[in-house]
Amino acid sequence: MRTEPLRVSEDIMETLMTKLTGKTAYVTGAGNGIGRAVALKLASEGANVVVNDLKEGEAQAVVDEITATGGTAIAFAGSVTEDGFAERFIGAGVSEWNAIDIIVNNAGYTWDAQIGHMTDDMFDAMMDVHVKAPFRILRAASGFIKGAAKQEAEEGREVFRKVVNISSIAGTGGNFGQANYSSAKSAVLGLTKTMAKEWGRLKVNVNAVAFGFIETRLTEGTDEKKTIEIDGNTVGIGIPKKMAQGAAAVIPLGRPGTPEEAADGVYLMCCPESNYVSAQVLTVGGGLNGL
Repeated sequence: MRTEPLRVSEDIMETLMTKLTGKTAYVTGAGNGIGRAVALKLASEGANVVVNDLKEGEAQAVVDEITATGGTAIAFAGSVTEDGFAERFIGAGVSEWNAIDIIVNNAGYTWDAQIGHMTDDMFDAMMDVHVKAPFRILRAASGFIKGAAKQEAEEGREVFRKVVNISSIAGTGGNFGQANYSSAKSAVLGLTKTMAKEWGRLKVNVNAVAFGFIETRLTEGTDEKKTIEIDGNTVGIGIPKKMAQGAAAVIPLGRPGTPEEAADGVYLMCCPESNYVSAQVLTVGGGLNGL
């Protein structure tokens, strides 16, 4: 009978603890907030990560965080709404690793106003970043995915790939002052369910994660007027402190979520345990399903 504990080398332990080793993930809007947390989480589980952000410096900072802990990543700066972005973004990862295993369509922002004050540009901007950009990225990836799936089927191998589109409880239940954002995040669900049907035979799980109140720079409670520049537009960020406190008070778990907790929800749809889960919407909101 064995009396001494089984000793496993550090290399073997690391392999056993990482479920995405050898996978290549593409994450948009990954320089800050939830996207950054998603990139770090997937990398911590062994995935190679293509880190996208509007600003090259912020994308590279996340890459540096990943490589400092032994992970592998490359930065790819640019706006997801630019013509040709999708092909260049997907091409960067294929050129580096010749693989597409995980796509997380995370990039986005809000641009709020009541409908009487909402311009066409405000509405179109939300549709472009939240719906058209993911559509273009999936279209750009389709040729590679179809070719790889065909080869794997011929070899008798079953290889699952993952797409996670980011939605919101504003998309599942609507939200005051967000006709544009809510419409776009609802449209993401239609795209998700359609691609789950189109790509199911290719062994691609396509799901959506709908976030509730997650603490980021976009939802920070502040009475200061803060703005960011996105695609030439000046967009306000943060919400009044009283509103933030009120939103937190109705969350059943008693507080907003952290970016890391949001990333954990995305990871659930990327890990092997979700290989038979597709066309689903996972709400990560601490029990809050509507605003």
